Amino acid sequence: MKTWMTKALELLGASLEPPKHELNELDWKAALSSDKKRLTEHLSALSNQPGGGYLVFGVDNTGTPVGVDGNKVETTVNQLANLGRSGLEPPLALDHAVEDYESARLLIVHVPESAVKPVHLRGKGLEEAYIRSGGTTRKASRQEIGTMMLNSRTPRWEELHASVLLPDKEFTSQLTIEPIFRMLDRPMPSNHEDTLTWMEGERFISREPAGGGYVTNLGAIATARKLADFPDLSRKAVRVVVYDGLNKAKTRLEKEGTKGYAISFQGLIEYIMTLLPQSEVIEQALRKKRTVYPEIALREIVANALIHQDFSITGAGPLIEIFDDRIEVSNPGGLLPSKRLDRLIGTQPESRNELLARAFRRYKICEERGSGLLKAGLQIELYGLPPIEFTSGSNFFKVTLYSPRTFAKMSVQERLDACYQHAVLKYYSDSAMTNTTLRERLKMPEKQRSMVSVLIQEAIDRKMVKPANAANKSRKFAEYVPFWA
Repeated sequence: MKTWMTKALELLGASLEPPKHELNELDWKAALSSDKKRLTEHLSALSNQPGGGYLVFGVDNTGTPVGVDGNKVETTVNQLANLGRSGLEPPLALDHAVEDYESARLLIVHVPESAVKPVHLRGKGLEEAYIRSGGTTRKASRQEIGTMMLNSRTPRWEELHASVLLPDKEFTSQLTIEPIFRMLDRPMPSNHEDTLTWMEGERFISREPAGGGYVTNLGAIATARKLADFPDLSRKAVRVVVYDGLNKAKTRLEKEGTKGYAISFQGLIEYIMTLLPQSEVIEQALRKKRTVYPEIALREIVANALIHQDFSITGAGPLIEIFDDRIEVSNPGGLLPSKRLDRLIGTQPESRNELLARAFRRYKICEERGSGLLKAGLQIELYGLPPIEFTSGSNFFKVTLYSPRTFAKMSVQERLDACYQHAVLKYYSDSAMTNTTLRERLKMPEKQRSMVSVLIQEAIDRKMVKPANAANKSRKFAEYVPFWA
């Protein structure tokens, strides 16, 4: 029995109890009417009804089950499906079943509630929307149309279909979900139906009442065995390019990912780390190899690029470019209008792709608490690198990490950005920047204290930082905070 049938039979039983009456959620018909416009109005009304509704064929006007002609079932179903698809905006996908009820064979058609409302007659204005009221179908008032619009929800990108209609058995051949269960520290379901139920709960698939369903964009972008199997997402694979030198004149290596982001993320980070230059450090009297760039910072920056990209921009995907002196991580889509380049570190998270961000958090790929760039910034300072550089264009966003450079080799802007980012990191660590902490961050000795004082004063003049206590006139013990603190 189909999942919606239990509810349908429950409503039918209630409507046929004396006094027999039609419900807002359920309408009887003895047989298919020749009035196509009225049938379309019924479909509009039921799809605008909270929870959707049902058309029952084989019940006469007195509420007596008389059954339907078996030869007419296919004709009825086909005509209603055509009306739902071509007679309404947005179109509807209906389901049906034939069920014995009190010795009569009834055709029950399920009309699901539409997420996008109001559903109205195609080619007409919104005023041609219908609702159920008192068990009858009538045209919606202006106020009722406004209420429906307020409660309408446009599907998110992650919920849209990435595949054609697939049979249930093909979902696991399209998606790799075993790594997700390992990330969640939970066992795999014991049977196929439980697996499909879990995949639907994760919004990896969207199942149809009649059987089968679709892989969603979320399911494909997170767990696809091959992104190439989903034409609209094939260009969203991550590309890693390594150049010889400081520009793009000569490419040494280029590789494109093939799998979904979530199941390949750890492998991607490990691959990037093997491509980066390394240096020797001595820890506990032992020489060890360490990459120039901290892995934690790269994890957070790459994860942000995957999550926050604009998937509506076609022909472009996340790009990781490695030069001799820097690594650039970029993604399609500019900075969100509510964000500022100088307020990215430590601010509350906001994502274009909320479901993808939430999934990455649950899979322990990122935290979705606004602390990712804080961690990255702290690691950048620990490694003695220049400040993180953020660049936003009309259709791209880029984060650049530079290899180690001394204070003398930093540009004026880099020195100011290092000062500002250090003040931000200190502020979010419940502390404040001082001349001493900034010197330590820049790896400068005490004798260069005056140079750091000049830098702090310039940052104050440019309104990047300010004294934590304006009444304190002593520079020796002065503390500084970001300009917005």
